[in-house]
Amino acid sequence: MESTYHNPVMLSECIEALDIKKDGIYVDLTFGGGGHSRAILEKLIALDKDKNATGKLYAFDQDADAQAEAEKLAKEVNTLENPSRFVFLKANFRYLEKYLRMYKVEKVDGILADLGISSHQIDEPTRGFSTRFDADLDMRMDTSTKETARDILNEYGESELHKLFGIYGEIKNAKTLAKTIVASRINKPIETTTELKEILERIAPKRQEFKYYAQAFQALRIEVNQEMEALEDMLLQCAEVLKTDGRLVAMSYHSLEDRPLKKIIQMGKFHGEIEKDFYGNVIKPFEAINRKPITATKEEIEQNPRARSAKLRIAKRI
Repeated sequence: MESTYHNPVMLSECIEALDIKKDGIYVDLTFGGGGHSRAILEKLIALDKDKNATGKLYAFDQDADAQAEAEKLAKEVNTLENPSRFVFLKANFRYLEKYLRMYKVEKVDGILADLGISSHQIDEPTRGFSTRFDADLDMRMDTSTKETARDILNEYGESELHKLFGIYGEIKNAKTLAKTIVASRINKPIETTTELKEILERIAPKRQEFKYYAQAFQALRIEVNQEMEALEDMLLQCAEVLKTDGRLVAMSYHSLEDRPLKKIIQMGKFHGEIEKDFYGNVIKPFEAINRKPITATKEEIEQNPRARSAKLRIAKRI
């Protein structure tokens, strides 16, 4: 079972962290090209010596291209004996509980989330995610939704754009960028990635242009797909659906993703004061298995540069 669609990051570390059992129920919240899902299924199949185990994998993704890859995988692994070993759910992971209930699944043994954007989405020129190609400003992970990056750039007010680029792009001159965008769109709407880059180029710090482009594109992508809201929704639901001692294995690629993940594991909440019990222990659903995030090896980074910024956190439900 091989795929060139997406090169999964820290694959062996993720599979080991899930602590897969032959009768376990697992969830891959970010199917993408199916690299991690394939490895989970291979492990379940290898453990199923007597061919009657009930191990299952449910995978989520809102991308139509990912759905096509999942259909190929289902044909490979689902058999007459186990026709639903692998189930794909075309949905945003923020609806985790809702979709599992549809399949009468109340508790699971492990959840994997490879956050961020898949390399396939970046490498597909027409999607508008990449600074490398001229394309319409789309950036929707779920192409059935309406709002695109083009809509945001041309319809948001200056203060909204300032906040967007400052928070989600962590751009230092976000106010200047917002003002420049509003001035630029007066005569003609901003419609393509090239047109946006021409605007960014005017105010990007010298010798940091490519980083600046990436920050702006990241901010737009996060807003289009409501990524931060979806992430918090999903993490709260993970606490509800995981069995006691069930594993949460999550990989982030920038501080905006890592921050809520770290907070839910260490503090049990995203905002406000830490809550403690009568004995002074923090009330939280998870216990960290690795105190510091795991990072990719030098060898993996050389083969897959996307792994450079990855941080893997592992926690168990308590």
